[in-house]
This record gives sequence, structure tokens and C-alpha cells, in this order.
Amino acid sequence: MKSMLKIPLLCALLFPEFTSAMYGQTAADSAAIRGTALDYIDGWYTNNPDRMERALHPHLAKRLVWSDSTRKSHLVDLTALELIQGTRAHPPVPPAQRRHDVTILSTFGNVAMVRIEASEWVDFLQEIKWNGSWKIINVVWENRPEAQTVRR
Repeated sequence: MKSMLKIPLLCALLFPEFTSAMYGQTAADSAAIRGTALDYIDGWYTNNPDRMERALHPHLAKRLVWSDSTRKSHLVDLTALELIQGTRAHPPVPPAQRRHDVTILSTFGNVAMVRIEASEWVDFLQEIKWNGSWKIINVVWENRPEAQTVRR
């Protein structure tokens, strides 16, 4: 029995590409995770609700914590539907003002953590592999202070 337990460990040491494939950390997954993040941010910038919807899981929760003048914290919640409708309603962002730097922070199995440096905010995305596609299930974001807003 003990020797059977050693087989997965031996495979992981000798064939790391096999182990990463088992846990969803392939080059194809990385490209799909990045593509999902770009569908989300570029869908917003280009006023493309179909692209935004393609990136989101229907149970998405997007949240922002902000403090009022008394320093009391408040929570802003958005659903997938609200984000898709907001994407449709706002004007496109001029290309010179778009920033969409995507960094995959961590992956494991069917889960990925992604950071997007956008023009006026920073998003932290949690993506999941859902029915073979990567979808955003949660987002927490923070607006940039006015002086730090990047205009390209």
C-alpha cells in the first residue's frame, strides 16, 4: 500500500507537466485565464456587453469597499447582470485612455487569482473553470486616487 502512495509523488517529480495538467495549470489554461480577464476589461472599455457576458459566471459578485466622510465603511455590490447592463450603457473609453495590464497571480486546479491594472481602478478577479471555460466568479476592486489615474 505504501508503494502505491509513492507513485503520484514520483510522477510529480519526474513529469511536472503531467502534474500541472492534472491541476489546470497548462499553457492553454493560462491563455484562457488571461483571455477571460481581457474579455472583461476590454468588453468594458469598448462598450461590448456580449464580450463582458462571455467573461462572467452568472453568479458573479463584484464588490468595492469605500469610506464616507466619517470613515465608516460601505460596500458596493454588483451582479453579473448589473455589470453587463452597465457595460451596455456607458460610452466607450477612448483607446488612448485604456489600460489593461493583466497579471495571473496564482492558479490551482480550477481556480485562478488575477490582477488587472485598469486606467482608473485595480481589479482582483477570482476565476473558475466552469464547464470547460474560465469564468469570473468574484471581483474586488479599488478606485485609483485622482492623482494616480493613468491616462495613456
